Amino acid sequence: MSEEKAFPTRKIYRPGVVFQPEAQRNIGRGINTLVAAIRPTLGPTARTVAVTRLDDARKPPDVLDSGGVIARKVIEMGRRDEDMGAMLARALICRQHEQMGDGSATAAVLLGAVYSGGVHYLAAGGNAMRLRHYLERALADALAALDEMTRPVTGAAKLAQVAEAICHDRPLSKLLGEIFDVIGAFGQLDVRKDQGRSLRREYIEGMFWNSGLVSRDMIADQTELQTVYEEPAIVIADFQINDPRHIMPMLELAVEQRIEKLLLIAGELSGDAIAGLLMANGKLKNFQVMAVRGPGMNPDDRQAAVEDLAVVTGALPLLTVMGQSLKDIRRENFGGARRAWASPHNFGIIGGQGNPRRLRRHVSNLQAQYQRTDDTKRREQIQARIGKLMGGSATLWIGGSSEPKIEARKDLAEATATAMRAAVKEGVLPGGGLSLLGCRARLAAKLRRAQDPDERAAYRIIHDALAEPARAIFENAGYEAGEVFGWLTAAGAGHGFDAVSGCLTDNGALLDGAAIQKMALKNAVMTAGMALTIDVLVHHKTPEIARAPG
Repeated sequence: MSEEKAFPTRKIYRPGVVFQPEAQRNIGRGINTLVAAIRPTLGPTARTVAVTRLDDARKPPDVLDSGGVIARKVIEMGRRDEDMGAMLARALICRQHEQMGDGSATAAVLLGAVYSGGVHYLAAGGNAMRLRHYLERALADALAALDEMTRPVTGAAKLAQVAEAICHDRPLSKLLGEIFDVIGAFGQLDVRKDQGRSLRREYIEGMFWNSGLVSRDMIADQTELQTVYEEPAIVIADFQINDPRHIMPMLELAVEQRIEKLLLIAGELSGDAIAGLLMANGKLKNFQVMAVRGPGMNPDDRQAAVEDLAVVTGALPLLTVMGQSLKDIRRENFGGARRAWASPHNFGIIGGQGNPRRLRRHVSNLQAQYQRTDDTKRREQIQARIGKLMGGSATLWIGGSSEPKIEARKDLAEATATAMRAAVKEGVLPGGGLSLLGCRARLAAKLRRAQDPDERAAYRIIHDALAEPARAIFENAGYEAGEVFGWLTAAGAGHGFDAVSGCLTDNGALLDGAAIQKMALKNAVMTAGMALTIDVLVHHKTPEIARAPG
């Protein structure tokens, strides 16, 4: 067998530099290709997109209706120039999906419209840098118009309405509306798979952490598999306890202070230390102790948990960084709560006896950190901490007829919950593309006053692009977009179009999260502005692939 046949053929890419106008034209092809693949998924009656499976092309394709998921599955376009444009669009769509949980299709459609309008103007002799500057100015005006339309959302019914606009799953929306009415924007929500076929929810009083008892011998209720202490004292330590003799000062002080129930939260306990605690439960009269592992998967998480627990319970934690051990325990190291419970996998605190003013200040600081950071993972961690501290906790159980259906619905519930948090925090806007249409009057007024050609072009581009999401929603539902726009014009302000029923409706009947729409618009215009100012594409050659010896 020849060497050429021994290895599969592949495209050989050579280094090269591509200049205008070819660079802009090819970037546009890549953007438009990906946008065209995602556009059908926009709206409550979204169409679907079939994507070949990467693991095995012989298996049935994945049939998807989520713009963010579709974008993640697009790895490479056929032509290198077009691939650059497609990857710019892909980064925008994935970022929108990760940060907001919804709005990825809206962002894609807006990006395609703004970029196409910009390319046409530049082809007629416009200046790219000045156009980008005025696009950002028009964006600020559009966002200000959205701010004026934003309204707070309260009540389970309205929240369910917002959820249904996001996930288009009425039973799931109804439960999420009720849950977020109870737990609020920062409340703790765990979405878990269930063995049954339906959806159910469970509310948990107080706050809980995903870390459990160090020994099953500490379980008092073998039916419920948990132990509940009323009015316990609480000790918090971030270090490992190995020697059973080290726990004696804590036990002696607890007996001296006439403490009857004690919860120890420690980094880790050795088998001998656990045996010492179990022996104390058997020998000390009118005294019970249970121990749980400190929550957190890494040092930063554990440090945050210790800080939060100290604020909630009023305990002064014993810390490794201070060189402390249980031998240094004092009365002020004890905190308290109205009730504490623990199971093999979780523990919770109800009615912590920490200083309420200090708790409010701590939550306020965390909320400020949440607003300052743009890192998605960091925001999720801070949001979870705030949710615990504010005491709202719920579990949503997802059932179904098969494992793939349960997994898909669980992913949908998690994405919808992310979008719901943003809606509860920042309010809602008229849905169905109507809020973006509502910005056009403000931009039209600015357009009429503009004198600079680049400024006029920018306002006209954004003005026209704001109609594209509504147009896509109407067309995906099977309606002629121009005809629907005519109905809305004749009906006047305050009316929308329900793509599901095919009827005109009041604006209040269709709702979208304000943060989602604002982020989609901002991401789309900023990405389009950047793409319009790319003048040169530089290609590297194909990397060498190491061949196995022999």
